[in-house]
Amino acid sequence: MVNIKNKIPLLSLVMLALVACNNGKNTAQTNSGTAVTANTYNGTATVSQGAATVLTNNIFDCEGGRKAPIGIATAIDGSTWTVPAVVNFSDDNFPFASDLNNPCTRVEYEAGDAALAALDGTDIVEIDADGEVVTAFVFADNYFEMYINGIPVGKDNVPFTQFNSNIIRFRAKRPFAIAMKLVDWEENSGLGTESNRGNAFHAGDGGMVAVFKDARGEIVATTNSNWKAQTFYTAPLKDLSCASEKGSLRLSANCKTVASDDGNSYYALHWKTPSDWQTEEFDDSQWPNATEFSNETIGVDNKRAYTNFADIFDDHANDAKFIWSTNVVLDNEVLVRYTVR
Repeated sequence: MVNIKNKIPLLSLVMLALVACNNGKNTAQTNSGTAVTANTYNGTATVSQGAATVLTNNIFDCEGGRKAPIGIATAIDGSTWTVPAVVNFSDDNFPFASDLNNPCTRVEYEAGDAALAALDGTDIVEIDADGEVVTAFVFADNYFEMYINGIPVGKDNVPFTQFNSNIIRFRAKRPFAIAMKLVDWEENSGLGTESNRGNAFHAGDGGMVAVFKDARGEIVATTNSNWKAQTFYTAPLKDLSCASEKGSLRLSANCKTVASDDGNSYYALHWKTPSDWQTEEFDDSQWPNATEFSNETIGVDNKRAYTNFADIFDDHANDAKFIWSTNVVLDNEVLVRYTVR
């Protein structure tokens, strides 16, 4: 059994650089040397334009998978942002989830019971010694990190592709707070795009679904619109004026998502994540509710990491929903939370 209740998570794979002071100018040079202006954007985000500086070309190799780079985007105000997100993928103190179906490792179970039977108990993360064992089944497009009451309990084994699904087990008392970082990875660092469908700059989409069961196998939580979800990185944007905000909603529904072969001038929006967002005490009451998406919209009918476990994710009595922020295509880093009572 893993006991990390008293450990503080170590620094992430890449630390977010110190934010430079805004010199009050509305114009700056991008990485490509093009002068840009933020006058057409009136929201609370920090704006960058153009490709990020790649720090790591690929944090994970998988046969048939895509490269998963980490980069630093320099914003118009001079601040720097890790893209697509600050993650703990290479932090050995943040446990990996157990494989449910993973083409990269060739651990590909056909049913949840078989995957559970292969676990020996050392995977269980202890939150409360007198709590119950809860099992989470997770399919994420593309990457997730999960915390329970601020304690890391499992991260995705594959940051980008091939598509995989996971099992996480932890021991906790109710109520407990689930907090997850969700990342739609990008091949073109800082531009929120990938090479796909014949275009070099194609905006990919996200989506996450999860089911939580107690020791008796009863469902105690599923992903749905009762969860909270907030956006922290939006790209690609061809026109800053398309983005807006309404209360805590960070909206990009009016932004175009047409792919192209020349996307190096695209914009991106970045918001700073709260330092305590994963803790039990964090107040998420002002965050928007998550948006639900259908299986068809996410496109999982040809992904065995999902379809092999339709009896879990699509339980006829308690169907789990794919969730994200309001824009499953353009929002690339989303934090979600839910309290199980």
